[in-house]
Amino acid sequence: MPFKTRHLILPVISFLVLGFSGLRADVVETRDGSRIVGKITKIDGGSVFLETAWAGNLTIKQSDVVGIITDKPAGVRLATGQRTKGLVTTRNGAIQIAGPGVPTVTDVSKIAALWPQGGKDPRVAALERHWKFEASLDVNGESGNQNQLGTEAGLKATYANSIDSLQLYSDYNRQVTNSQESANQFKSGADYADNYQNAESWYAREEGGFDRVMGISFYDIAAIGLGHDLIKNKRETLTARVGVAYLYDGYYNPATPIVHSVGADFGIEHILQLGDWKLTNRLAVDPAFADFHNYSLEHESAFEIPMKAPGWKLKMGVHNEYNSEPGLGIQKLDTTYFTRLILDL
Repeated sequence: MPFKTRHLILPVISFLVLGFSGLRADVVETRDGSRIVGKITKIDGGSVFLETAWAGNLTIKQSDVVGIITDKPAGVRLATGQRTKGLVTTRNGAIQIAGPGVPTVTDVSKIAALWPQGGKDPRVAALERHWKFEASLDVNGESGNQNQLGTEAGLKATYANSIDSLQLYSDYNRQVTNSQESANQFKSGADYADNYQNAESWYAREEGGFDRVMGISFYDIAAIGLGHDLIKNKRETLTARVGVAYLYDGYYNPATPIVHSVGADFGIEHILQLGDWKLTNRLAVDPAFADFHNYSLEHESAFEIPMKAPGWKLKMGVHNEYNSEPGLGIQKLDTTYFTRLILDL
């Protein structure tokens, strides 16, 4: 079917469906002459967000829109900062907002934001902090030539808006292979970041715990520093961090020297959205100022894949922990491959 014919038929089908169901709808008119029927959820950041019966959720560049019609009063904020509310119509290429008193006349490019009746200005909504909770569980086993049973469970809570975020997390991992512990680790921490400018931020983080297989009775990392977004868009972010830290490592073996030093904190995080999939890569390096040869390194790369059940996703990846000067008889590198079920609460 030619593109222009299909482009015309789809909005018509949508209009007929809505008409027969007795529902009214909003209309978005584009520069190529299309009239897209649906429900405008918001205008924000140079995009028009529209729910349709025939194509799901659509995002249209505001620069491609020449007309807007709403079936109910909507809140509007203009580029000048003026706010008004009323039915939005388009006449002779001009946008008219039938607010109190004399209607406001403008054009699409001057609309900074629009939201449905009873909703909130996207700028205000973006500043509201919300809690998000996540629980994860990984259970694996093997029998035959060797017997293995492993369990890893974690909790994460995030309190965030578009400017700052606080993450609280804890994780416990225990693996038993042929009746011998191959992993017994617990960690808990907090990470706060404040984006005081578009690409600049400051952060503070602390993490503590133990790793009995690595011989660590207790460790603690407390750091503060600056972050910079090398890449930042809706699909991808790449953030680098540099800061100072307090480092402590205590060991079960009294012959192993305790680490008790001020140090550096280097980190990089990459998040890439691949449709519904998400790829994350994280790397943190913490050398001690007292001895730069003594450092710890933590790395994780993972895919997150949504499942059909709402709120559930599958996370598969690899986690590496490296200690340049471990306890006596302990390997420097510890690698874990995992497949984990995650539930967003």
